[in-house]
Amino acid sequence: MIRRILTVAALLLCAVGVDRAAAQRSHFGLHGGYNFDLEEGLIGAQLHMPLTPSIELYPSFDYYLVDSGSLVGFNGDLKFRTPGTPLYFGGGLNILRGGGNSETGLNLFGGFETRYGRTHPYIEGRGLFHNGSTFQLLFGINITLY
Repeated sequence: MIRRILTVAALLLCAVGVDRAAAQRSHFGLHGGYNFDLEEGLIGAQLHMPLTPSIELYPSFDYYLVDSGSLVGFNGDLKFRTPGTPLYFGGGLNILRGGGNSETGLNLFGGFETRYGRTHPYIEGRGLFHNGSTFQLLFGINITLY
């Protein structure tokens, strides 16, 4: 399943193409946060790959700090920046995997990210919608890759 999602994402990138002259720079980031419905902390990483000056491909990974077993989340999102402000929003596909089970659903998010210098701190709220719904709050930093 994950292999299919990655293949589709790669094909979409090839079809859309990235105009480096018009696009922002790529970023890699780390984050920590808390899932209020699971009542668990989480750590993770994300990548920002510009498609246009205001749209980015935004894959991310979350590792939930659960007491027993393991729970991980994978997100394949599109992130939309609002021109002239530090605000952003977006959504996409979410996969939660833990205890031998997988759930696929959607997510919606919004946040505030500074865009000065090579490092960009941010705060983000994210809703995950599967059989039920859950909300998590993330704090992180993104680092310019090139």
